Amino acid sequence: MKILVLNSGSSSIKFKLYRFPQESVIVSGEVEKIGEDNALLHINLENESINEELGKSDHQKALKAITTALITKDIIKNIDEISAVGHRVVHGGEHFRDAVVIDEEVKSKIEENIALAPLHNPANLKGIKVMENLIKNIPQVAVFDTAFHQTIEPLRYIYALPKDLYTQKRVRRYGFHGTSHDYLSKTAAKMCKIEIDKFNVITLHLGNGASICAVKNGKSYDTSMGMTPLEGLVMGSRSGDIDPAIIFYLMREGYSAEDIESMLNKKSGLKGLCSHNDMREIEELISSGDKDAKLAFDIFVDRIVKYIGAYAVSMSRVDAIVFSGGIGENSISVRKAVSDRLKPLGVTIDDTLNLCDDKNNRFIHSKSSKISLIRIKTDEELQIAKSTYRLTISNQS
Repeated sequence: MKILVLNSGSSSIKFKLYRFPQESVIVSGEVEKIGEDNALLHINLENESINEELGKSDHQKALKAITTALITKDIIKNIDEISAVGHRVVHGGEHFRDAVVIDEEVKSKIEENIALAPLHNPANLKGIKVMENLIKNIPQVAVFDTAFHQTIEPLRYIYALPKDLYTQKRVRRYGFHGTSHDYLSKTAAKMCKIEIDKFNVITLHLGNGASICAVKNGKSYDTSMGMTPLEGLVMGSRSGDIDPAIIFYLMREGYSAEDIESMLNKKSGLKGLCSHNDMREIEELISSGDKDAKLAFDIFVDRIVKYIGAYAVSMSRVDAIVFSGGIGENSISVRKAVSDRLKPLGVTIDDTLNLCDDKNNRFIHSKSSKISLIRIKTDEELQIAKSTYRLTISNQS
């Protein structure tokens, strides 16, 4: 049985085709530069890569090109081989606590939440509607970035603002990267051989966008991102937590709301501190004695440590801490620096295990560590495929 997973963005569409129940990837790829005159289709097979020029493409043409290529490249014989389609949807608001089979009501709720994710939900919804026309009578599933965090209690998602901002304007913490944190917590539980409903873990999704999640007894307990992905950790170009009064000060100094929003999202974080948002480049600069890069690195680590400390106290017990995302999976220095700062929690890292640069999920703590340290390669697409399989194909057997 084959499941197609789609991540439909405003200017690109990423896809993976899975074989179930084996959970193996048959093919992956992407259409990029949607809306431009030179859209490109990339297909990654086991032993080769295929690139095709599509010319000027919208989502309809891009998705048609993907499904056509799956047939013409002999990946599938016909479109009926696809048993279900799973879609990444960024924002489900308070409507969705889990993945759902898509119907008219679901599409209506996704549209209703466009105000909360104006850059993402419209493209996600467009991908759903196009696929419904291209592949008729095949179940489609929406998997929401926010759904995993709907188990967080009001005391952790309500902001200390006038109550009607929540009740009337839906201002609250939603959290993001939920599909990744869900995958990481379940994978870590299996590695630690602890039942998920008895497992307490802090998961770090560290990339250009970065978030941290406290998972208690298998459920999201608290998370760093808020109403938007801007809150929380220092990120590649996002500021993370700041004094909100800075915004009003800057407005009085002549900055427009648009200038400030762009600054906080695209020109801050690591990039704002040292002009670079790639941790590999920052580590190279540090080795050459660049003080700005060193300060940026230290601020990045310090914010992570503060969140871990707060979550550890709040949950009372932590079985494991997971490093993931582009930085978490690949930066030996970040894992080392964070772990060394956590010694008051009884955490000790094994330097030899941390240095191992293979791509396998692995434990990196020493035998004396009171908390397991784990490096895991996150796989949001697989988690979407699993949810799609659970809600559609497995229910038919």
